[in-house]
Amino acid sequence: MRAKPSDAKLIDLFLDMLAAEQGAGDNTLDAYRSDLTDFSAFLAANGQNFAGTETQSLRDYLTELDSRGFKSSSAARRLSAMRHLFRFLLNERIRADDPAAILSGPKRGRGLPKVLSISDVDRLLVRAKALAEEAEASPQERLRALRLYCLLEVLYATGLRVSELVSLPLSASRSSAGMIVVRGKGNKERLVPLNEASRRAMADYLAARETLKATKQKNAASSKWLFPSFGESGHLTRQHFARDLKELAASAGLAPRLVSPHVLRHAFASHLLHNGADLRIVQTLLGHTDISTTQIYTHVVEERLKSLVRDLHPLAEK
Repeated sequence: MRAKPSDAKLIDLFLDMLAAEQGAGDNTLDAYRSDLTDFSAFLAANGQNFAGTETQSLRDYLTELDSRGFKSSSAARRLSAMRHLFRFLLNERIRADDPAAILSGPKRGRGLPKVLSISDVDRLLVRAKALAEEAEASPQERLRALRLYCLLEVLYATGLRVSELVSLPLSASRSSAGMIVVRGKGNKERLVPLNEASRRAMADYLAARETLKATKQKNAASSKWLFPSFGESGHLTRQHFARDLKELAASAGLAPRLVSPHVLRHAFASHLLHNGADLRIVQTLLGHTDISTTQIYTHVVEERLKSLVRDLHPLAEK
């Protein structure tokens, strides 16, 4: 009888499938590898492996996670990874059953996303613009300030994921229709509109970039990326933008811990919904495959509906 592949080999095969068939990104693959490697170590300590373990061992592992202080959301993520793995092993006929099929996961309340108010976002934008217009700044300092202001305007205008934002190609700035094509999760493309403020910020930033063509920064000026960098990726990193944003928040009098690219993405969605946007439209703009992901914002819709009934119903109490 042919020996069953090792757990490490099965993890590699599973991740290859996720990358090839579902277009999973590096962060997703790293998370799956970490979760499944920990689960494999638990099974090995009990003389078991993926190919032969049973449902009770999966329950024991979830109990172990609880004793290690895992939050219900983290345990639920581990269970999701296990379910995907065993479904894969069943489909590949490495197992004849799915031991995770009958498991019920830990209940988890989905927390509401942190959201900045419209006035908070306005403070960030005003401060970023002021820094970009400082008369005494050197050309390099002015370019960095214009880049940050452009990043902020585009992020709040589009709600892009930070990875999508920093990796925008230079061609995104050449759209005369006010729309950009964004390549998101699973390599899927979507059209996202730019407002006038973000287009002006982009034009000012690019104009400053052009002045670098005759300097030692020529490579950056001729880069194919909208936000180039001299790092390995060739474009600005998520971490660099997040640091700059926290510094800007402190400069604008906001708590840096409350400000991040992801929080601004949430602000984009929440503010649209608060002003009457359709949930399906917001789903499309955010690049969510499943409407359930966008429904974390339904509290905004509910509050707006309440206010509409309160303010507009003919028999509402005044």
